[in-house]
Amino acid sequence: MKRTLSGLMALLMLLCLAPAARAEALAVESQACLLMEKTTGEVLYAVNEHEQLEPASVTKIMTLLLVMEAIDSGSLRYDDLVTASAYACSMGGSQIWLKENEQMTVEDMLKAVCVVSANDCSVALAEHLAGSAEAFVDKMNQRAGELGMKDTNFVNPTGLPAQGHVTSAYDIALMSRELILNHPDIRRFTTIWMDSLRDGASGLVNTNKLIRFYQGATGLKTGSTDAALYCLSATAERDGMELIAVILKAPTSTQRFESAKVLLNYGFAAYGLGEAQLPQPLTPIPVTLGDAPSVTVRPEGERTILAAKEKLAAMEAAVELEERLDAPVEAGQQVGRMTVTSGGETLAVIPLVAEQAVARLTYWQIAQRCLRMAFMGG
Repeated sequence: MKRTLSGLMALLMLLCLAPAARAEALAVESQACLLMEKTTGEVLYAVNEHEQLEPASVTKIMTLLLVMEAIDSGSLRYDDLVTASAYACSMGGSQIWLKENEQMTVEDMLKAVCVVSANDCSVALAEHLAGSAEAFVDKMNQRAGELGMKDTNFVNPTGLPAQGHVTSAYDIALMSRELILNHPDIRRFTTIWMDSLRDGASGLVNTNKLIRFYQGATGLKTGSTDAALYCLSATAERDGMELIAVILKAPTSTQRFESAKVLLNYGFAAYGLGEAQLPQPLTPIPVTLGDAPSVTVRPEGERTILAAKEKLAAMEAAVELEERLDAPVEAGQQVGRMTVTSGGETLAVIPLVAEQAVARLTYWQIAQRCLRMAFMGG
């Protein structure tokens, strides 16, 4: 018994040490990191992913998310004019030097936030949407709760140093995924390398160097302060797969970008996306005592599979269906499953469901059917 317990403890210690060992092997130099695939939301790699740390301007991903949600819902337009308040103009740090009462379109302010991490524009957009920065922060924290960001507490829309303003690598990945998955138009701004505002008078150069120097880079947001050190949520897409690499508290700016590249390179080299394909057309299933003789079948839910590339190449699918169903049958009722495997390992189990409802015949309808059959037989 003691030998068994010792073995279990050794295994648990090995599992606990595995992420750190992998991080060292991957040369990730940061306090916390995480790699996530966008479509499935699956975490491919993580170290200290739930440790609460200051995110600096990576905070602005939530600010951008709320702005994009307002735009996509129709409550805000790109060409709406935003007026800068004295408070917004007083932010300091990264900015485009807005002047009090200066007006700029939502589109131009979004560009300034995405490209040069403008604190003044972040607060101006927050005030425009919610009436005040404080009210906007309430919306930020509410949305964080809805996304399951349990390690997060926002105090401002910018990420400037503030007591209690914390998040985690995991939570940053969650809000990054929500932004790029459901609001793809943000890529118009996050992929800009150089641009300008105010009719060319204000030049912009992206703080995210990966946009210029990493193949497939699509964003997303940098951040740095004396306390947070160097942070990044980096996104990149290759061969139809987009990855999110989060780096928190890297010692230098260069290490931040290099560490993100290490994570992204690892993900693109090792993993891929495939789609579960039906091995044969799904045949309708007969229905007993139904107002229709059979019901057609379809796969339910996501059929995209994330797996190691060698496993994707050897994927196989097997279908199991009910031979017959008793009425009533509900639309969406599970009537079978498709199991996707590779090398004996199950990669996914996809429900197969009825496409339409089939009601049960009434006693009178059953009697009528019996009479018709008897008459025809006679």
